[in-house]
Amino acid sequence: QVQLVESGGGWVQPGDSLRLSCAPSGSSVRISSVDTVAWYRQAPGKERALVATLSFGYPNYSPSVKGRFTIFREDAENTVYLQMNNLKTEDTAVYHCTPGIVPPNYQSWGQGTRVTVSS
Repeated sequence: QVQLVESGGGWVQPGDSLRLSCAPSGSSVRISSVDTVAWYRQAPGKERALVATLSFGYPNYSPSVKGRFTIFREDAENTVYLQMNNLKTEDTAVYHCTPGIVPPNYQSWGQGTRVTVSS
């Protein structure tokens, strides 16, 4: 199974923007070969939640981020991005990307990338 690595997190203030990256861990793997890429997040004290998916080129978003987040793929960069605009304090979480929507007992989570939105 393809292993994906996340990056791009950081500390921002409410209303700011941030772009997260998700790329294959192996240089020979093309992100375009992954039919569905999913972004999840786990906020402090909460369960992990699905944020956005890009499936066969079609994006889908959870209601909490729709209109603020954009998921897209740049083949030249071999990366799927999550562009996050108008960030809110409730977006604070560790963000993970996975090759597909994963089952509840999924064990292959990466380190993720931490996003902190705070004034």
